[in-house]
Amino acid sequence: MGKLTREAVVERALEIGDAEGLQAVTIRRLAQELGVTPMALYWHFKNKEQLVIGMADHLVEGFEITHDGSRAWQEQLRELVGRLIRVLRRHPCAEDVLKEVDKMDVPAFLRVWDTALGLALRARFGPQESCLITRYILQGAIALAGGSTEHFPDRPDEEREERVRLKRVRFQSLPPDAYPTIVRMAEPLSEGGDAELYDAFGVDLLLSGIESMAARLGD
Repeated sequence: MGKLTREAVVERALEIGDAEGLQAVTIRRLAQELGVTPMALYWHFKNKEQLVIGMADHLVEGFEITHDGSRAWQEQLRELVGRLIRVLRRHPCAEDVLKEVDKMDVPAFLRVWDTALGLALRARFGPQESCLITRYILQGAIALAGGSTEHFPDRPDEEREERVRLKRVRFQSLPPDAYPTIVRMAEPLSEGGDAELYDAFGVDLLLSGIESMAARLGD
């Protein structure tokens, strides 16, 4: 292969993480996959901790949203959260990667956080409230991006249908006297729902409370 780049290492690490989980990503495994010695990787990442930071930065790299004073802060904050969810969902391992790192070590994530803080301050929240708001919405976006695989199936229709059927049977087999509502809701609970609705509802759930609080500041 040609010259080994930092980007090539990170992209292969994300491919392994997506397919097998973050625990499968090791320097030795990457070296084997890329056809180099482990020492060649140490030029880019001295250990797995630094590698995971690089993976986290790559996940959010290229995500740009400009703070535009001519647009409503509500619109921009919703756009930021929605786009962040879509960017992170491209990699199933994204949630685990971001849980492993100190966000202070991830420049791309810091840029998103900085924009979100600016929007919260523009909504006239105080410094403490703005910090809390941005922590909640960014962690919420990460969780939504890692949503149930039932919502975002990557398996053949037949396999998905069987998984849904088995899940529905498990719900229906619960004691109805102890869990009457779960049993009655077995079908919608097992199907998971439409991915677009899942995202829109999740973003609305995250931000409607913030917008309501901001409206009270103007009373």
